Amino acid sequence: MQHIDWRPRTTLRAAALLCLVLGASAVTAADTVQLYAAGSLKLALTDVAKAYEAKSGTKVEAKWGASGLLKNEIAAGAKTDIFASANMEHPQALHDAGKSGAVILFTRNRLCALVRPGFGVDTDTLLERMLDPNVKLASSTPKSDPSGDYAFEVFAKAEAVRPGAKAALEKKALLLVGAANSPAPPPGRSAYAWHIAEDHADIFLTYCTNTVAAQKEAPGAQLIALPPALSVGADYGLTVMNGAAPAAQDFAGFIMSPDGQKILASHGFAPLK
Repeated sequence: MQHIDWRPRTTLRAAALLCLVLGASAVTAADTVQLYAAGSLKLALTDVAKAYEAKSGTKVEAKWGASGLLKNEIAAGAKTDIFASANMEHPQALHDAGKSGAVILFTRNRLCALVRPGFGVDTDTLLERMLDPNVKLASSTPKSDPSGDYAFEVFAKAEAVRPGAKAALEKKALLLVGAANSPAPPPGRSAYAWHIAEDHADIFLTYCTNTVAAQKEAPGAQLIALPPALSVGADYGLTVMNGAAPAAQDFAGFIMSPDGQKILASHGFAPLK
């Protein structure tokens, strides 16, 4: 596996915003926290929730999905206490609409390429192979899923490396996940590992954390780091909804705590420093 350079930035702003969110409140073991969270957080935040439940006695119930779709559900009236998104924009939209408190940066990710077994490519040749008309290049769906937005950001950066690349990549990209009508993988399977295994894609641009998990399901699948000129990072934001259960603020604080950050880091996310 190639080394991924996260290069985390200072997050004093996150610490300051945290003070706005984590107000003192009475929390009882009977409280239940409803979490809406990006699918890329499922493994990590499931473990965070288990640790919090063991510590507090408070149950965390979660719904996972594409951040843009979850944001739309919440905006339409779906009841949740915390929204954890794979970008900052979707929770900010809910805050701006008066539906939630401050938006806090709580972890970071990066985009990588998940490549099918036996496919000849490395970081230096990745762009060339992505542009090859015979190569099946896949990403998530922009606007519905931030992963797709980040992939199209990679395409935009490719334009500076090779003129015409942006349009070519956008035209050929297969949007296999992240939309309301995206094909669902079999139960218990990662969508990314499934698409690679079923030969739906040769190269799949997705979060580095997703590629690590997919490699466990698809032996031989490769994790390829993007070249510096195409590198794209992902800031993840959370917000506590107005009228949330009292324990929601406590759970948000646990996510931001050293224990919560350690669990996120164990799943490949970049801890805040």
